[in-house]
Amino acid sequence: MKFFLILFFLPTIVFAQNLRVVDGDTIHIGKIKYRFHGIDAPEMSQICKQNNKNIKCGVLSKVKLVEKINNQKVNCKKITTDRYKRIVAECFVNNESLSSFLVKNGYAFAYRRYSKQFIEDENFAKKNKLGLWAMEFQYPWDYRRKK
Repeated sequence: MKFFLILFFLPTIVFAQNLRVVDGDTIHIGKIKYRFHGIDAPEMSQICKQNNKNIKCGVLSKVKLVEKINNQKVNCKKITTDRYKRIVAECFVNNESLSSFLVKNGYAFAYRRYSKQFIEDENFAKKNKLGLWAMEFQYPWDYRRKK
């Protein structure tokens, strides 16, 4: 059992310094691709509007994730694997869920199609007009459908 636990956590520990943020809901740790479970962030090419100005909301979401991680160790708990062979996981910095952080601050959305876990966080962001909720936006899943 001890050997299994070491193998389970090894990829996160060994590759923690080799982390790359791809976008607001995807990171790579070493060669392992992680897609955040239960959330959807704007696409990198996606544009939102605030005060008649174009905002690259996909880039903004990625920047907020990079700032949150801030060169700290990220630990991920695998939930499943998606059709693109990415590990779908909930990832944490200092025991704080990155998914919850992004949704609660309005830089990603609860992906209700796959999970109900982050709906309260989204309701908080929406009520307080945080992040994207202070802008005109298109949900990422609608944006992808129209591309």
